[in-house]
Amino acid sequence: MNFDTRKLVWTRPPERFRISPDQITITTQPHTDLWQRTYYHFRNDNAPVLQMETEEPYFSFVVKTDFAQSKHRFDQCGIVLYLDSENWLKASVEYETETLQHLGSVVTNDGYSDWATTAIDGSIRTMWYRLSRREDDYRVECSPDGVTFQQMRICHMRKGGGIIRFGIYACSPEDSSFTAVFSQMHLTECQWLVHTGQQPDKEL
Repeated sequence: MNFDTRKLVWTRPPERFRISPDQITITTQPHTDLWQRTYYHFRNDNAPVLQMETEEPYFSFVVKTDFAQSKHRFDQCGIVLYLDSENWLKASVEYETETLQHLGSVVTNDGYSDWATTAIDGSIRTMWYRLSRREDDYRVECSPDGVTFQQMRICHMRKGGGIIRFGIYACSPEDSSFTAVFSQMHLTECQWLVHTGQQPDKEL
């Protein structure tokens, strides 16, 4: 399976973007985001999402994100697995201030989002992500150099079996706009190895 940019399909294309075999840029529009219900009690579902479709049950997708132009609270770009408005996951760095950002991920099942974050230095302006699939379970990892990846989370997607769509996104939830740059996109055999510890429970 190859990551062919010609096979990518937009969900809500932005006004400004550029796609080449080696690089994709997305210029965000103000007041765009992905979020569902939890805590804030609002629903945002208008971020541009660019994805490819597959039914391959085991693979890993890697991409480098460059968000050097982000400058306003909540500006973000990263990876996404957008199945429909109420079932998706995303991982990104969200701008906060010149000295603080949040590296995090959101998993949304059946219309409710969670958000897991950690604070990182504001001087970090690039991040690699690796999304791995094992049927309807997924692992998200990040890396500052594209070589050594650290796990951000493991999750189950209730609608994540069979044919799925995955790719990239960028958005600016507040009154802002920036250009996100995506590069070094490639697919590999699944880098999330089979679990060899505790054996699965026997079916009753």
